[in-house]
Amino acid sequence: MQFTTPIPIQKSNFQIGYNSKIVSLGSCFAVNMGEKLDYFKFQNSLNPFGILFHPLALEKIISKAILKEEFTEDDIFFHNERWHSFDVHSDLSASDKKAFLKSLNTNLKKLEIDLMKSSHIIITLGTSWVYRKIDSDSIVANCHKVPQTQFKKELLSVETSKKSLERIIGAISKVNPKAKMIFTISPVRHIKDGFTENQWSKANLISALLETLQTEHCKLNTDYFPSYEIMMDELRDYRFYAEDMIHPNPTAINYIWKRFSEAWISEETLLVMQEVENIQKGLHHRPFNSESEQHLIFLAKLQNRIAVLQRQFPFMKF
Repeated sequence: MQFTTPIPIQKSNFQIGYNSKIVSLGSCFAVNMGEKLDYFKFQNSLNPFGILFHPLALEKIISKAILKEEFTEDDIFFHNERWHSFDVHSDLSASDKKAFLKSLNTNLKKLEIDLMKSSHIIITLGTSWVYRKIDSDSIVANCHKVPQTQFKKELLSVETSKKSLERIIGAISKVNPKAKMIFTISPVRHIKDGFTENQWSKANLISALLETLQTEHCKLNTDYFPSYEIMMDELRDYRFYAEDMIHPNPTAINYIWKRFSEAWISEETLLVMQEVENIQKGLHHRPFNSESEQHLIFLAKLQNRIAVLQRQFPFMKF
């Protein structure tokens, strides 16, 4: 008996291994997948500018990095005793102006290098709803709790998102034609926008993305992973949601990661991942007696297993 309708996912011919260099960008679900890559010690750069929800925010920061356009004082503002930028997440905000600008530009340079050296770029889109700053007539990535009277809320059209995605793919392909871009739609529900409005938003994203990926100049170095569809069709039950009934819970995240691994990670890499996970569990093990001879022997064996892995993959840090 079968109790779900599994979504068929074709195995990729451009698989991820431990020599791959990965960049993960986008919404909070990008963080979920990026944390999995980090846990298994892949070479992964995760959201250097924090969570970015919509295509225009991603396009702006990617273009800024590739074109070497540094942040200046004109790009930042002071609010609630901290310096912010409307182009990045509030996780990067700081109390010191010079340190904030330096951090932004350091991250910008790192993103440029990572994009140029990457073998895989995973981009997760979260919403089509955006906020436009009225006085500057510019769409922001984050409002930073600035009063809502200073913004207009808008829904990105399919055509606007499509053009933005085409520019993202074109910009990355120009500096790194060998990189494989994996796009996905976040399964996180943005129901604060409204239930129907959330579906409208996701529908626009899906339409824009799939239309873009079908164009001749985009299809060769891009692919689509159905995170949203897995959550909606395979895991269509509230037991797969966190307490807020909005975000996928750990069970759902683990399942979607499993489906991703089956499609995108090579067989030999899966074996190494198993050893990495065994080591991770060992490092988090809490002994009854940390001074016992048995535990000290266990730690010595664990360090030996880490050393064996690090000789093969020197970038791994535990």
